[in-house]
Amino acid sequence: MNTPARPRRKRHPHDDAPDTSRQFQRIAELPPCPEREALYREVVCAWIPMADRLARTFRDRGEALEDLEQVAALGLVKAVHRYDPSRGRPFESYAVPTIVGEVKRHFRDHMWGLHVPRRTQELRNRVRASARQLSFRLDDRGPSVAQLAEHSGLTEDEVKTGLEALDSYSTLSLNAELPGADGDYSLLDTLGSPEPGFDRVVDREAVRSPLRALPERERHILYLRYFHGMTQSRIAAQLGISQMHVSRLLNRACERVRAEIGETVPPDTAASAAPRREPQTAEARG
Repeated sequence: MNTPARPRRKRHPHDDAPDTSRQFQRIAELPPCPEREALYREVVCAWIPMADRLARTFRDRGEALEDLEQVAALGLVKAVHRYDPSRGRPFESYAVPTIVGEVKRHFRDHMWGLHVPRRTQELRNRVRASARQLSFRLDDRGPSVAQLAEHSGLTEDEVKTGLEALDSYSTLSLNAELPGADGDYSLLDTLGSPEPGFDRVVDREAVRSPLRALPERERHILYLRYFHGMTQSRIAAQLGISQMHVSRLLNRACERVRAEIGETVPPDTAASAAPRREPQTAEARG
């Protein structure tokens, strides 16, 4: 007669997960008090080995293991204080995602040299995971962009963005010497200097249309004043009007241009954008 086989004991999902159900049940019964805090500390100490193990799965990613263990411990403390045993959920099924999520947030928020959108970080992680899995199946050449896209379920453009993020995890000093450069040549030497002429071009384009809408006489006065550098007195003598009148016309023309574009533009910039034409004398203008 065959002896019936004993039911196989279900293996715990985490070998290092202690049984702290009694402590959690007692915590749920207690109001805030020293005994409750002591039970919290007891549970945390019991689960620290598992938190350290989870932290070690993220080593060799640019962060010291001791720092990762501290972050994992912080996630464990949060899980212990937020866990509600009345929901019937095992603590390890709540603690593990909480601890892993805390470590991932640490990498996302503190390990990037520059702020990178969360979507780009997610693409980087998916591309990296696919590249590692495919590297065991393909030859030494590594997976192509198309293979990574097929394996990860991303588009090729998204894969390219993730690949660029893989090389952009940490910043490089501007004083870093460029590889292959002759002499002491750094990234800083490749940067250009500010060009004030660009702002002047933008200003001229902004006032071009308002200047064309000015009366002919005011455009002509602007031309004489700012292209030929004539004084208001010389302009007045040439046009047969008073210097005071020339001053009023200049001010009125500049105010119209400024009001049209909604900002203050230097008068010499406004005038320099006016269409060039030969000045007319008072006699030629009749």
